[in-house]
Amino acid sequence: MSDNLPLELQLNIMKWLPIRSLIQCRTVSKAWKSLIDSADFIKHYQGHKQHLLVSYEALVDSERKYVSIADDETFPQKKVSHTIPLLLQNPGIIGCSHGLLCLFGDYEDDSDDAISDTEAVVLWNLSIRKAVAVVLPYWVQGTVLGFGVCPTTNDPKIVKILHDNSWDAHIFTLNTGVWRSCNNLPRESVQFSDSDLQQQVVDGLLYWLATDKITMVGGFTSCNLIISFDMTSEEFREVKFTNSLAHVCELKLAMSKLRESLVVLERDVGPNDTVWGVWMMEDGDPKTFTKLFNVSVNTPFESMVLARGFRMTSEAIIEIMDDERGQLFGYDPCSKHISNLGIDGEGFSFYVHSYEETLLLLDQQNLTVYNEV
Repeated sequence: MSDNLPLELQLNIMKWLPIRSLIQCRTVSKAWKSLIDSADFIKHYQGHKQHLLVSYEALVDSERKYVSIADDETFPQKKVSHTIPLLLQNPGIIGCSHGLLCLFGDYEDDSDDAISDTEAVVLWNLSIRKAVAVVLPYWVQGTVLGFGVCPTTNDPKIVKILHDNSWDAHIFTLNTGVWRSCNNLPRESVQFSDSDLQQQVVDGLLYWLATDKITMVGGFTSCNLIISFDMTSEEFREVKFTNSLAHVCELKLAMSKLRESLVVLERDVGPNDTVWGVWMMEDGDPKTFTKLFNVSVNTPFESMVLARGFRMTSEAIIEIMDDERGQLFGYDPCSKHISNLGIDGEGFSFYVHSYEETLLLLDQQNLTVYNEV
């Protein structure tokens, strides 16, 4: 880039460069490195390419694999395999926000000051291959985790919620590196869902599926709802469903994201097919859950169809499982045509997350561990 160009113009050009080109630009001069590493540049970086991250267990050795697919006109040809950071044992996926993948698992460290046999969260930027770990304080079975990036401060946040005799919630922010307690908790009667797709982040709001157990004469009934957490104000709120979704069996519901809108997936199994109804919350208004379309696939009786995610084109990504083997397909909601994506794995092991390239964690030392519990 010519030195004759004003610095402001150079800055505007660099904001649209691909990630790999930007990383190379950091080596050109100290001025460019300082500029690219600045919090303001990272926040306003615009060169976002869209990808789908597919995670699954291999058929041969059950090892968990991570593959990203470019979500563009070449889909699904451009596949890249990723090696998970060596920070966790038996990791699971919590969610994805602003290009960061959040993993959870057992953290073990053999160093002298290690915290052994405990749990941790790893924030992983696949685009720049950087990761940091956050050790979780006081972990027990049933603890609910959430992850998102605050759209105002660009600060990654982890939410840890425990419901023992009463609600207890703590928040970790990467900018401070410490945990702190959180108020304004959900009502005692609310229970978070055990669904695989239990959290999504849309427009700075973190969402979980939940049920509200209502006491009645002679017993109780339950009602489906969504608990939201505002990443900026750090407040919990309740999102009510329409009657058609509020009283469906909770095991038939899942959540996903379609073009930066929250969608709820409703499963209905017939004798010859599985149908997933796709309901979208429009403009962030919980009163506007509108049914967009059905994902309907005819399969043999012994097969199972699971909705796993969506492309930017609205094409659904589905897993068809047969005899404990899962295969990933794309489903066009207009033509109802399905196409094999060429990824096979163990049934029920697939996770699909849409993400964009980001510079978050660029200012972090790779494999840093935050263990102030």
